[in-house]
Amino acid sequence: MNFETENQGKVLIIKANVERLDTQCSPELKSIFIFEHKKGHNRIILDLKKTKFCDSSGLSSVLVANRLCKDTNGKFGLIGVQPMVQKMLEIAQLTSVIEVYLSKEEAIKHLE
Repeated sequence: MNFETENQGKVLIIKANVERLDTQCSPELKSIFIFEHKKGHNRIILDLKKTKFCDSSGLSSVLVANRLCKDTNGKFGLIGVQPMVQKMLEIAQLTSVIEVYLSKEEAIKHLE
């Protein structure tokens, strides 16, 4: 399974079990974001601890989640961001748009 979901109170955590968030798996991630949002989740954390690479389609998935959450007065954030993924966020100038947290606990505290 490429992605797992876990409820932590009001917050949904989606754990990426992929090394590459690219065109192969980003459509699946977008579908999960949309499905979970339709179920009422608008406080979502994406855990990228196992993800070492992210391309533009992966960033697009992240932006979809961010927009879905913000449009319904929710919040979205990332945890476990690896150096190469952080670099992509910086290159795409998304660090001012998407919150990156140092730990799951910190993210949950800010999203609840």
